[in-house]
Amino acid sequence: MAMTVVRTRFAPSPTGYLHLGGARTALYSWAFARHFGGTFILRIEDTDLERSTPEAVQAILDGMKWLGLDHDEGPFYQMQRMDRYREVVAQMLEAGTAYLCYSSPDEVEAMRERMRAAGEKPRYDGTWRPEAGKTLPPVPADRKPVVRFKNPLDGEVSWDDVVKGTITIGNKELDDLVIARPDGTPTYNFCVAVDDWDMQITHVLRGDDHVNNTPRQINILRAIGAPLPLYGHLPMILGADGEKLSKRHGAVSVMDYPAKGYLPEAMLNYLARLGWSHGDDEVFSMERFCEWFNLDHLTRSAAQFNNEKLGWLNNHYIKQADNERLAQLARPLMEAAGAKFDGSPELPAVLALMKERANTVNELADAAMLFFRDPQPDAALMAQHLTDAVKPALAQFAERVATVEWTKEAIAAMIKEVLAANGLKMPQIAMPLRLIITGQLQTPAIDAVLQIVGRDAVLARVNKYL
Repeated sequence: MAMTVVRTRFAPSPTGYLHLGGARTALYSWAFARHFGGTFILRIEDTDLERSTPEAVQAILDGMKWLGLDHDEGPFYQMQRMDRYREVVAQMLEAGTAYLCYSSPDEVEAMRERMRAAGEKPRYDGTWRPEAGKTLPPVPADRKPVVRFKNPLDGEVSWDDVVKGTITIGNKELDDLVIARPDGTPTYNFCVAVDDWDMQITHVLRGDDHVNNTPRQINILRAIGAPLPLYGHLPMILGADGEKLSKRHGAVSVMDYPAKGYLPEAMLNYLARLGWSHGDDEVFSMERFCEWFNLDHLTRSAAQFNNEKLGWLNNHYIKQADNERLAQLARPLMEAAGAKFDGSPELPAVLALMKERANTVNELADAAMLFFRDPQPDAALMAQHLTDAVKPALAQFAERVATVEWTKEAIAAMIKEVLAANGLKMPQIAMPLRLIITGQLQTPAIDAVLQIVGRDAVLARVNKYL
């Protein structure tokens, strides 16, 4: 395989958002090309004019950009290749591998109804298919024809699927496929075959909902004298309940995930393991993934999407992430929630303190808000924790705040000295301090909180209660 110039493609139809299954297909195709130093092509299959939209195209491009799946060629748009498709249709008509069919949609449906009634598989009956010695019906004067592919009548279509193994389908199961509509616009399977030929695609990785398309595309490729790529059909991604992934399972559009506070490296790492494995390795970079990835360890069974596992991975990458980068992501969320940044601690330092337990950037932004709003402790909690026994120690703490070296270690040592001098335990001073400084009882270590809030703000807030 290393001697073959690998050329893969991701070819979504822009009829909706980029979903998780599509993103995984793009990732595998991209990584396979990167592994062999090949070429990864982005192709937009937009011939479904009724359902394709510019918004859907943009959603695909945005999703690919967020994931960092850079393409080497493209994006190519099928609607911009109409002249090429018409050229191949004309060549096939001339070669006799395609023919004009004047059967109306109602006539075709009547054919299929008769076959259903006879217990046969419904299909086009070949009325206009030219054969030696056959007389075709008169051409209707008021009807534009479709162009049908002259599918072989006998034999089989067989391919060694790199995921599913050998798949064989009899040609009798296949219709004479319409490859061009009455207005001349080509149809999906025909465009895909011509594109894969022109773009010299060597490996096609796609969802297993395309298995039924593959024998049709193989027959068209053979008819036009094109080489066949290797095909691999990936099982679908299921929800945790074993059902097909859908909106009721939560976010299924890739671009829902940055809005929910996920990092692209976490999503890529998670998708990589949904249908492929490298021993017991769970966490790895995309560089390592491209180094490892081949087609030998793709699984035949459907993968289940687990939000908890994705959250665990996202927490790992948040902990590894640069704090300045996290601040750029969290700041807009915090501004929308009313955060006050003037005179407040440095946001990257706050996020470094808070990110250990955050599964998403959104959770991290929520947790960091306690440093960027005026503390408003509950009066009942203040009365419970700021007792007469604690106030002298708090006053001594305030005196020491003015002179102590402002490091976490020095603050911790000073607090221990105040506790010892007043015969108190750590919670007796830490709890009222948390309430005074942040308004909350649950915070990271009090010495770290105090250091980040800053000497002046700590002193002002403590003196307010003294």
